[in-house]
Amino acid sequence: MYKKLYLKSLELAAHKSSESYLAIVSFIESSFFPIPPDVMIVPMVLAKKERFIRIFLNATIFSVLGGIAGYFIGFIFSDIAMSVVDFYDYENKVTNLKIKLTEGSGIYIWLVTLFLAGFTPLPFKVFTITSGLIGFNLLIFIIICIISRGLRFFLVSFLTFKFGESFVEFIEKKGALWSTIVGLLLVPVFLLIYFIIK
Repeated sequence: MYKKLYLKSLELAAHKSSESYLAIVSFIESSFFPIPPDVMIVPMVLAKKERFIRIFLNATIFSVLGGIAGYFIGFIFSDIAMSVVDFYDYENKVTNLKIKLTEGSGIYIWLVTLFLAGFTPLPFKVFTITSGLIGFNLLIFIIICIISRGLRFFLVSFLTFKFGESFVEFIEKKGALWSTIVGLLLVPVFLLIYFIIK
């Protein structure tokens, strides 16, 4: 099933309405779809390098909007939300998080976790839905989504634009490791921004 969805996403990247399809995939990936927009971003930038900024903005805007939709799924439809969380085997983690938040120690853990989920291969939709489930501050949630998703999609778009096929080969071999390391390196910067706007 995953392989079929992956191949279909690649197929959509070559479609004449690829930008519309990218918007749809970016939106639904933030709330339930398993294939990340990067699968479409890379071939789209390779095909139309002059549009790399437009492609990155498209993915970012609709991913953030999808994240907000995921938030409200968690906030309003708790049963549906928990079934998605359970599907990805994060139910115990969500329960532990709720306990830590009531104790006052979970807020910073969640800030970092949400940022990393937006930037790394972690299932972002689990964390958007969970944010709604736990009633996390919506404004801070949106800001985190914009920063983490924007950074991720900009880097993927820009590096594909700059290095072409060589970056694609690298991403296929070391993509998950690369995004995780960069995400961890950016955490201190993100926390600094949070404390400034707080």
